Amino acid sequence: MPDFRAFCQPTTAEPAELTLSPEESHHLVVVNRARAGDTVVAFDGHGTEWICKLTSERKNAAVLQVRFKQKIKPLPYEITLGQALPKGQFMDAIVRKATEIGTAHIVPLESERTQVHLDGDRSDKKIEKWQTAALEAAKQCGNAFLPEIQPVQNATAFMESARGYDLKLIASLQPGAKSLKTVLAAFQAAQGRAPRKVLWLIGPEGDFTPAEMSSSKTCGFEPVTLGPLVLRCETAAAYALSVLSYELQNAG
Repeated sequence: MPDFRAFCQPTTAEPAELTLSPEESHHLVVVNRARAGDTVVAFDGHGTEWICKLTSERKNAAVLQVRFKQKIKPLPYEITLGQALPKGQFMDAIVRKATEIGTAHIVPLESERTQVHLDGDRSDKKIEKWQTAALEAAKQCGNAFLPEIQPVQNATAFMESARGYDLKLIASLQPGAKSLKTVLAAFQAAQGRAPRKVLWLIGPEGDFTPAEMSSSKTCGFEPVTLGPLVLRCETAAAYALSVLSYELQNAG
């Protein structure tokens, strides 16, 4: 993979030249120290990449000459993460890891035990911050697809409105929660194929409340164990997405 990547959304389908935004120009030229003649992969976050040569090192308007365009094939499955908002900067880390793993959608949730509550402008600013974190992670790992980060939603309301998924999972500490392998095997046996659209909910510090877990069961969510140890929410998210992605990649 080439050393340099930059985000760009050109106004034409077949551009011969790309001018980067001031932010992307600064990151490419000042932070990454790209120089004229270097190869740069520009991507739009929706699976299109342009293999380019840097022709102008302007710090606020770097110019790329397009050599050729390529379409990146999306993953054969689509994972949505419903993440109850953690304290501090942990949501930034979760967004980064989710992007690296290839998560398609991220839904920030306010649950009964969530200690972070976002309204109005504060919510919009947080979403912009998470989008920036996703972009940085995508450039670092070579992901041509940026996850969609949805507005903050109430956890129970989101559970009740969740439609169109092959499989809905919720990480659970409760007795009787099944292993992911067991749940996927049951789906495969019933449907004759692996799930293609999967939703996984991860709780906050202290987990979802019993009432929320009851609501999730009513809404068709399968409680899944992440093992015998109690994981921090950011660890739980990365672990859950990783094992699910691995199983779906190898589902055949």
